[in-house]
Amino acid sequence: MLILARTYLISALGVGAFYLLSLPLPFLLGPITACLIAALAGLDLRGQPVVNDAMRAILGVAVGATLTLPVVLSMGAMWPTLAMIPLMIAAIGAVGIPYFVRLWGFDFATSYYSAMPGGLQDMLVFGEEAGGDVRALSLIHATRVLVIVMLLPFVLSLGWEVDLTNPPGAPASSIAPAQLLLMVAAGLVGWQGAKRIGLFGASILGPLIVAALLAITGLLQSRPPAEAIFAAQFFIGMVVGTKYSGVTGHEVRRDVAAALGFCVIILLLALAFAELAVFWDLAPHLEALLAFAPGGQAEMTVLALVVGADVAFVVAHHLLRIIAVILGAPIAARIFDRR
Repeated sequence: MLILARTYLISALGVGAFYLLSLPLPFLLGPITACLIAALAGLDLRGQPVVNDAMRAILGVAVGATLTLPVVLSMGAMWPTLAMIPLMIAAIGAVGIPYFVRLWGFDFATSYYSAMPGGLQDMLVFGEEAGGDVRALSLIHATRVLVIVMLLPFVLSLGWEVDLTNPPGAPASSIAPAQLLLMVAAGLVGWQGAKRIGLFGASILGPLIVAALLAITGLLQSRPPAEAIFAAQFFIGMVVGTKYSGVTGHEVRRDVAAALGFCVIILLLALAFAELAVFWDLAPHLEALLAFAPGGQAEMTVLALVVGADVAFVVAHHLLRIIAVILGAPIAARIFDRR
């Protein structure tokens, strides 16, 4: 309990510091930064998995609520950029696997699942089954998510002058109580239902599916209030920072350093694919950048909500990326390992 309270306090101090310094996304980047600094200083930090899943459920409802019938019918036009996602994954793997094996000396299993831009938990499970270094995988993927989530807001605000101060939703007081209850029901039913059937990413995909069905039928007409989205940012940011709890100097010099170099590689590849999508007039700049940036699904959803991007477009591409990696990575790993 003491460790949990300390983690919350450090995260809250991070929010306050970002507010005082007028830095972007204080509820997301503040906890990330504060927990990262505390973890590197040797403090033991942790979150509550149930609370973290509940926050992801809020994001699932937020995305599902945007999927009205007209939006769903228009999603067929996304196929050209969706088709680019597997190509980007292949390009990342083709560069990333040799990078980890030859430059840093990781074994094949660790290198392969470090290079795959999938979900952290899925890559840890697959990597452990293949005999990879789970701790290295955890730090490499945590660093990938951290760097992308920390870097993108500054790129958007300083480079493109995107306003990151707009509230991510309407205040709770302006939303009808019946709509709020419907959102809570969608989150709980979707989360627990998806968990029971073993759906990957149950805490976010289950609520997304239920909320989307309610939005398509016209029953759900509002997104979660701003207060709920701010809470989701806070806890998701805290989780990213606490991944570094217990990190050693050797791990920083090897695993984290290797991950930072890999981040440069995947960001350049993602930027290249995003620019191709813009060049071929397949997507606007903002949506293309957020759709191809290989960060965490929840973190990219938060950014899309905050900057006012086409959430359905961004989330569809990240869902495809995660699904493609989960389904294809184990098969491709066996093929490459035999070779």
